[in-house]
Amino acid sequence: MKNKNKFKSFSITKLVIPFAMVSLLFTSCSEESVIELVPFNSVSENVAFQTPALIDLSVTGMYNAAELGNYNGAGARGYIFGSAFIQQGDNRGEDVVNLAAFYQLTYTGTYDATSANNVYYWADGYRLINRTNIVIEGVEKAAAAGVISQELANDYIGQAKFFRAITHNELLIHFARPFQDNNGANLGVPYREIPYSTPANIELGLAQGRNTVAECYTKILKDLDDAEALLYSKTKRVGPAQIERISKEAAIAYKTRVYLHMRKWDKVISEGIKLDGKYTMTANPDTPFASNNSNSESIFSIANGATNNPGVNGSLPSMYHPPIPAAANGRGLIAISPIIWRDPSWLADDKRRTEGTMIVTGNAAYYPNTKFTKKYKDGVNKTDAAPIIRYAEVALNMAEAYARSNDVSNGLTRLNSVRNRSLASPSTQAYTAATFATNIDLLGAILKERRIEFICEGRRWADISRLQGDAYFPISGIPAKIANAGFATAAPALAAYALGTPYTGALGVNAFTYDNFKFIWPLPQLELDANPTLRPQQNPGY
Repeated sequence: MKNKNKFKSFSITKLVIPFAMVSLLFTSCSEESVIELVPFNSVSENVAFQTPALIDLSVTGMYNAAELGNYNGAGARGYIFGSAFIQQGDNRGEDVVNLAAFYQLTYTGTYDATSANNVYYWADGYRLINRTNIVIEGVEKAAAAGVISQELANDYIGQAKFFRAITHNELLIHFARPFQDNNGANLGVPYREIPYSTPANIELGLAQGRNTVAECYTKILKDLDDAEALLYSKTKRVGPAQIERISKEAAIAYKTRVYLHMRKWDKVISEGIKLDGKYTMTANPDTPFASNNSNSESIFSIANGATNNPGVNGSLPSMYHPPIPAAANGRGLIAISPIIWRDPSWLADDKRRTEGTMIVTGNAAYYPNTKFTKKYKDGVNKTDAAPIIRYAEVALNMAEAYARSNDVSNGLTRLNSVRNRSLASPSTQAYTAATFATNIDLLGAILKERRIEFICEGRRWADISRLQGDAYFPISGIPAKIANAGFATAAPALAAYALGTPYTGALGVNAFTYDNFKFIWPLPQLELDANPTLRPQQNPGY
């Protein structure tokens, strides 16, 4: 299986869909940048699946679409998997501080049905879904015609179904209430499974309303199960493609995330066990980022290239890395919050606090004493990959499932497999069975470890959503946060980030209770204006 990372250097071209798309749900113009087909200027959808080379480029184009998006006509901003899912997932939670206007509406909860960030999350999400459906249909026809082998077709279809599943899942956690609310009976999002490339299919789409949350999860899991059965194992990929190309193992790993949200602890464990021996935690917590396309832990990441990335207004290093030591190193619009920085569970000598490796501290020229992540390092070329799922998450998903199932031994083992590598002295600082009086105490440590391990990886919002009303560690709505813009001068920042005690300072962004309509995003107004079926299904309050 050859390495397929061509999308790193290609420029975007167009696959023509010859029918006007009537809604953002489907597309917004008659020529949609659906498939990467360099060096061709414009290849019709019918031709795109007529040769093995074009089919391969069509599949590769899904990755390009997932990486870049088309934000408000301004081109690539990383919607939704090139960077935006990380930035939005972080800024909806309390463990980062937004320092500028870019994510202010998300951070402060002042969005509405016209706010660009959530509008284009929806739009680019469904554009990607439509692309996956075009690929599935085109590849199925190509295999039936003998253009490619059924084995290769299966792998391509598996990649498309994986993208379809994770995109619907990403939309679900932002635009719908969590599964545990009403056992999934609340409205979710429309689950789209046909390509909107003909007038007849567009009419079918306009007649489809929102599936329930439970229906969405059933379909997500069906797509992931299909993907697992169809996809090549990572061992058939070569080099960086083992991480940058979707594999059978990625489908399995992602199912542990979905089942965690559904609170199906036995399923989290049974899926996670399938990956035993296939991945290992890197010895150093920075390695999955410093060597993001070649390490033993990363399961699937979206690649970014020097000539093909979300740009200065969207890339991960641009948004997270401060302009230190030079402006070219990044813009630093998102900082780590003192709320998590000063949490006593995050030990002072933890390797994930190492200055210059995983942390950059603001200087006199830019937010002095404020703490920034250095997970994303290449501010000049912006080549840092966007981590979709790492084995560390699988381990912590399993640890939580074991703890909730009263299996302290296995839960502790999985937790320590992540945490111990970051300890200065594992022999004295590692958790032991004696550390926890009950499985619930262990559960609390696991939930805290998630916040530390996945800081600035976009995972906080998903946990906030799924822990609403939790029996042991409930989160009620959206937690209060540090004021937007953070600490611009040295003295307040020095005090705010001083280790030793939990942060008890001012919180300038008020909490939202779970019953506040702002807990979930509104369906975009542009969608409602064009789609009569979804119009009466807007989230209440908007």
